[in-house]
Amino acid sequence: MSAIEKFYEEYDEWSRLEHHRMEFEITKKALDAYIPDGATVLDVGGGPGRYSIYLASKGHKVTLVDLSEKHVRQAQEFAREAGVTLAGAIQGNALDMDGLPLCESYDAVLCMGPLYHLHREEDRKRSLEQCLKRLKPGGILIASFISAYAPIIDSIKKFPEEIEAERASLLNYITDGRNYDGEGFTDAYFIRPDDVEPFMTSFQVTTLRFMATEGFGSLAEERLNQLNDGQFKAWVDTLYEIAHHRVVLGCCEHLLYIGRKG
Repeated sequence: MSAIEKFYEEYDEWSRLEHHRMEFEITKKALDAYIPDGATVLDVGGGPGRYSIYLASKGHKVTLVDLSEKHVRQAQEFAREAGVTLAGAIQGNALDMDGLPLCESYDAVLCMGPLYHLHREEDRKRSLEQCLKRLKPGGILIASFISAYAPIIDSIKKFPEEIEAERASLLNYITDGRNYDGEGFTDAYFIRPDDVEPFMTSFQVTTLRFMATEGFGSLAEERLNQLNDGQFKAWVDTLYEIAHHRVVLGCCEHLLYIGRKG
Protein backbone atom coordinates (compact mmCIF):
# COMPACT_ATOMS: atom_id res chain seq x y z
CA MET A 1 0.00 0.00 0.00
CA SER A 2 1.41 3.41 -0.98
CA ALA A 3 1.80 6.26 1.50
CA ILE A 4 -1.13 8.04 -0.16
CA GLU A 5 -3.42 5.01 0.10
CA LYS A 6 -2.41 4.49 3.74
CA PHE A 7 -3.12 8.14 4.58
CA TYR A 8 -6.63 8.04 3.14
CA GLU A 9 -7.40 4.67 4.70
CA GLU A 10 -7.00 6.43 8.07
CA TYR A 11 -8.28 9.91 7.16
CA ASP A 12 -11.94 10.98 7.10
CA GLU A 13 -12.09 12.66 3.70
CA TRP A 14 -15.90 12.66 3.62
CA SER A 15 -16.14 14.96 6.66
CA ARG A 16 -13.39 17.32 5.47
CA LEU A 17 -15.75 19.32 3.28
CA GLU A 18 -18.22 19.72 6.12
CA HIS A 19 -15.62 21.96 7.73
CA HIS A 20 -14.32 23.48 4.49
CA ARG A 21 -17.80 24.52 3.40
CA MET A 22 -16.71 27.51 1.30
CA GLU A 23 -14.40 25.34 -0.80
CA PHE A 24 -17.23 22.82 -1.30
CA GLU A 25 -19.94 25.33 -2.22
CA ILE A 26 -17.81 27.40 -4.60
CA THR A 27 -16.59 24.24 -6.33
CA LYS A 28 -20.18 23.00 -6.77
CA LYS A 29 -21.14 26.40 -8.18
CA ALA A 30 -18.35 26.08 -10.75
CA LEU A 31 -19.38 22.53 -11.67
CA ASP A 32 -22.95 23.70 -12.24
CA ALA A 33 -21.76 26.59 -14.39
CA TYR A 34 -19.51 24.60 -16.73
CA ILE A 35 -20.78 21.01 -16.94
CA PRO A 36 -23.64 20.73 -19.49
CA ASP A 37 -26.99 19.26 -18.47
CA GLY A 38 -27.24 15.47 -18.51
CA ALA A 39 -23.52 14.99 -18.99
CA THR A 40 -21.46 11.82 -18.77
CA VAL A 41 -18.82 12.57 -16.15
CA LEU A 42 -15.64 10.77 -15.11
CA ASP A 43 -14.49 11.74 -11.60
CA VAL A 44 -10.82 10.69 -11.33
CA GLY A 45 -9.55 10.71 -7.76
CA GLY A 46 -13.12 11.28 -6.62
CA GLY A 47 -12.50 10.12 -3.04
CA PRO A 48 -15.61 9.01 -1.14
CA GLY A 49 -17.83 10.64 -3.73
CA ARG A 50 -18.75 14.12 -2.48
CA TYR A 51 -18.78 15.64 -5.96
CA SER A 52 -19.81 12.47 -7.81
CA ILE A 53 -22.90 12.11 -5.65
CA TYR A 54 -23.73 15.80 -6.01
CA LEU A 55 -23.46 15.61 -9.79
CA ALA A 56 -25.49 12.40 -9.93
CA SER A 57 -28.20 14.14 -7.91
CA LYS A 58 -28.28 16.83 -10.63
CA GLY A 59 -28.98 14.24 -13.33
CA HIS A 60 -25.46 13.54 -14.62
CA LYS A 61 -24.21 10.02 -15.35
CA VAL A 62 -21.10 9.77 -13.16
CA THR A 63 -18.31 7.20 -12.94
CA LEU A 64 -15.93 7.56 -10.00
CA VAL A 65 -12.35 6.25 -9.93
CA ASP A 66 -10.17 6.39 -6.81
CA LEU A 67 -6.93 4.87 -5.58
CA SER A 68 -8.40 3.99 -2.18
CA GLU A 69 -10.54 0.87 -1.82
CA LYS A 70 -12.13 2.47 1.24
CA HIS A 71 -13.16 5.53 -0.75
CA VAL A 72 -14.73 3.43 -3.50
CA ARG A 73 -16.71 1.49 -0.92
CA GLN A 74 -17.79 4.69 0.82
CA ALA A 75 -18.85 6.29 -2.47
CA GLN A 76 -21.15 3.36 -3.16
CA GLU A 77 -22.58 3.46 0.38
CA PHE A 78 -23.07 7.23 0.47
CA ALA A 79 -24.68 7.19 -2.97
CA ARG A 80 -27.22 4.64 -1.78
CA GLU A 81 -27.91 6.74 1.33
CA ALA A 82 -28.43 9.81 -0.88
CA GLY A 83 -30.80 7.89 -3.14
CA VAL A 84 -28.68 8.35 -6.28
CA THR A 85 -27.01 5.90 -8.64
CA LEU A 86 -23.42 6.10 -9.81
CA ALA A 87 -22.71 4.67 -13.25
CA GLY A 88 -19.59 3.15 -11.74
CA ALA A 89 -17.30 3.24 -8.71
CA ILE A 90 -13.91 1.76 -9.55
CA GLN A 91 -10.65 1.37 -7.67
CA GLY A 92 -7.93 2.58 -9.99
CA ASN A 93 -4.78 4.63 -10.42
CA ALA A 94 -4.89 7.99 -12.21
CA LEU A 95 -1.62 7.06 -13.91
CA ASP A 96 -2.99 3.89 -15.49
CA MET A 97 -6.71 3.61 -16.18
CA ASP A 98 -6.61 0.74 -18.66
CA GLY A 99 -9.79 -0.67 -17.15
CA LEU A 100 -11.75 2.31 -18.46
CA PRO A 101 -12.66 3.06 -22.08
CA LEU A 102 -9.87 4.77 -23.98
CA CYS A 103 -12.31 6.30 -26.43
CA GLU A 104 -13.42 9.92 -26.08
CA SER A 105 -16.60 9.03 -24.24
CA TYR A 106 -17.11 11.60 -21.45
CA ASP A 107 -18.58 15.10 -21.65
CA ALA A 108 -16.61 16.17 -18.56
CA VAL A 109 -13.65 14.76 -16.66
CA LEU A 110 -12.76 15.83 -13.12
CA CYS A 111 -9.17 15.46 -11.95
CA MET A 112 -9.66 16.97 -8.52
CA GLY A 113 -7.09 15.19 -6.38
CA PRO A 114 -4.44 13.27 -8.31
CA LEU A 115 -2.41 16.27 -9.46
CA TYR A 116 -1.54 17.37 -5.94
CA HIS A 117 -0.37 13.91 -4.90
CA LEU A 118 2.21 13.43 -7.66
CA HIS A 119 5.73 14.70 -6.99
CA ARG A 120 7.09 14.24 -10.50
CA GLU A 121 6.01 16.50 -13.36
CA GLU A 122 6.04 13.55 -15.76
CA ASP A 123 3.48 11.81 -13.55
CA ARG A 124 1.26 14.89 -13.40
CA LYS A 125 1.42 15.05 -17.19
CA ARG A 126 0.61 11.36 -17.52
CA SER A 127 -2.39 11.73 -15.23
CA LEU A 128 -3.80 14.55 -17.36
CA GLU A 129 -3.11 12.61 -20.55
CA GLN A 130 -5.09 9.69 -19.14
CA CYS A 131 -7.99 12.04 -18.41
CA LEU A 132 -7.88 13.75 -21.79
CA LYS A 133 -7.93 10.42 -23.63
CA ARG A 134 -11.36 9.81 -22.17
CA LEU A 135 -12.74 13.30 -22.77
CA LYS A 136 -14.76 14.11 -25.88
CA PRO A 137 -13.52 16.87 -28.20
CA GLY A 138 -15.00 20.07 -26.81
CA GLY A 139 -15.47 18.39 -23.42
CA ILE A 140 -14.82 20.05 -20.07
CA LEU A 141 -11.73 19.27 -17.98
CA ILE A 142 -11.77 20.39 -14.35
CA ALA A 143 -8.59 20.02 -12.31
CA SER A 144 -7.74 20.91 -8.71
CA PHE A 145 -4.44 22.05 -7.24
CA ILE A 146 -3.15 23.00 -3.80
CA SER A 147 -1.35 26.33 -3.75
CA ALA A 148 2.29 26.54 -2.70
CA TYR A 149 1.12 29.26 -0.33
CA ALA A 150 -1.35 26.90 1.38
CA PRO A 151 1.12 25.64 4.03
CA ILE A 152 1.83 29.26 5.03
CA ILE A 153 -1.89 30.06 5.27
CA ASP A 154 -2.51 26.87 7.25
CA SER A 155 0.32 27.72 9.64
CA ILE A 156 -1.03 31.23 10.23
CA LYS A 157 -4.43 29.77 11.09
CA LYS A 158 -3.34 26.86 13.27
CA PHE A 159 0.09 27.42 14.83
CA PRO A 160 1.50 30.91 14.13
CA GLU A 161 3.72 30.68 17.23
CA GLU A 162 5.84 28.01 15.51
CA ILE A 163 7.09 30.29 12.73
CA GLU A 164 10.70 30.36 13.91
CA ALA A 165 10.99 26.59 13.60
CA GLU A 166 8.86 26.31 10.47
CA ARG A 167 9.96 29.35 8.44
CA ALA A 168 12.53 27.59 6.23
CA SER A 169 10.27 24.64 5.36
CA LEU A 170 7.30 26.92 4.64
CA LEU A 171 9.34 29.04 2.23
CA ASN A 172 10.76 25.90 0.62
CA TYR A 173 7.29 25.01 -0.70
CA ILE A 174 7.42 28.13 -2.90
CA THR A 175 10.53 26.89 -4.70
CA ASP A 176 10.23 23.10 -4.43
CA GLY A 177 6.54 22.33 -3.83
CA ARG A 178 6.98 18.77 -2.60
CA ASN A 179 5.66 17.44 0.68
CA TYR A 180 6.55 13.97 1.91
CA ASP A 181 4.59 11.54 4.03
CA GLY A 182 5.07 12.28 7.72
CA GLU A 183 5.20 16.05 7.39
CA GLY A 184 1.60 16.82 8.41
CA PHE A 185 -0.01 15.44 5.25
CA THR A 186 0.85 12.69 2.80
CA ASP A 187 2.91 12.81 -0.40
CA ALA A 188 1.84 16.02 -2.10
CA TYR A 189 2.87 18.66 -4.61
CA PHE A 190 1.95 22.30 -3.99
CA ILE A 191 2.05 24.55 -7.05
CA ARG A 192 2.57 28.28 -7.44
CA PRO A 193 -0.63 29.83 -8.86
CA ASP A 194 1.27 31.45 -11.74
CA ASP A 195 2.46 28.02 -12.90
CA VAL A 196 -0.98 26.41 -13.28
CA GLU A 197 -2.17 27.88 -16.58
CA PRO A 198 1.15 27.39 -18.44
CA PHE A 199 1.13 23.75 -17.30
CA MET A 200 -2.48 23.13 -18.31
CA THR A 201 -2.35 24.89 -21.67
CA SER A 202 0.70 22.83 -22.64
CA PHE A 203 -1.97 20.21 -23.40
CA GLN A 204 -4.75 20.51 -25.97
CA VAL A 205 -6.86 22.58 -23.57
CA THR A 206 -8.28 26.10 -23.72
CA THR A 207 -8.72 27.94 -20.43
CA LEU A 208 -12.30 28.83 -19.51
CA ARG A 209 -11.67 29.88 -15.90
CA PHE A 210 -8.87 29.61 -13.37
CA MET A 211 -10.10 30.38 -9.89
CA ALA A 212 -9.77 30.11 -6.12
CA THR A 213 -12.17 27.80 -4.31
CA GLU A 214 -12.26 29.65 -1.00
CA GLY A 215 -10.42 32.88 -1.76
CA PHE A 216 -10.30 35.44 1.02
CA GLY A 217 -12.60 33.15 2.99
CA SER A 218 -9.65 30.88 3.73
CA LEU A 219 -8.54 32.89 6.76
CA ALA A 220 -12.06 33.28 8.17
CA GLU A 221 -13.50 29.77 7.83
CA GLU A 222 -14.64 29.43 11.42
CA ARG A 223 -16.52 32.73 11.33
CA LEU A 224 -18.08 31.99 7.96
CA ASN A 225 -19.25 28.54 9.08
CA GLN A 226 -21.20 30.18 11.92
CA LEU A 227 -23.29 32.38 9.62
CA ASN A 228 -26.91 31.65 8.84
CA ASP A 229 -27.76 30.14 5.44
CA GLY A 230 -28.58 33.45 3.79
CA GLN A 231 -25.41 35.14 4.96
CA PHE A 232 -23.26 32.15 3.99
CA LYS A 233 -24.78 31.98 0.50
CA ALA A 234 -24.17 35.71 0.02
CA TRP A 235 -20.48 35.13 0.78
CA VAL A 236 -20.36 32.16 -1.59
CA ASP A 237 -21.79 34.30 -4.39
CA THR A 238 -19.46 37.21 -3.59
CA LEU A 239 -16.28 35.14 -3.40
CA TYR A 240 -17.24 33.21 -6.55
CA GLU A 241 -17.54 36.47 -8.51
CA ILE A 242 -13.96 37.49 -7.69
CA ALA A 243 -12.46 33.98 -7.55
CA HIS A 244 -10.51 34.48 -10.79
CA HIS A 245 -8.84 37.76 -9.76
CA ARG A 246 -5.07 37.38 -9.64
CA VAL A 247 -4.74 38.82 -6.14
CA VAL A 248 -7.33 36.34 -4.84
CA LEU A 249 -5.45 33.40 -6.39
CA GLY A 250 -2.48 34.26 -4.20
CA CYS A 251 -4.55 34.27 -1.00
CA CYS A 252 -6.27 30.89 -1.18
CA GLU A 253 -5.33 27.31 -0.43
CA HIS A 254 -7.11 25.46 -3.24
CA LEU A 255 -7.14 26.28 -6.95
CA LEU A 256 -9.55 25.13 -9.66
CA TYR A 257 -8.77 25.07 -13.38
CA ILE A 258 -11.59 24.71 -15.91
CA GLY A 259 -10.73 24.16 -19.55
CA ARG A 260 -12.16 22.87 -22.82
CA LYS A 261 -10.51 20.14 -24.87
CA GLY A 262 -9.60 21.40 -28.32
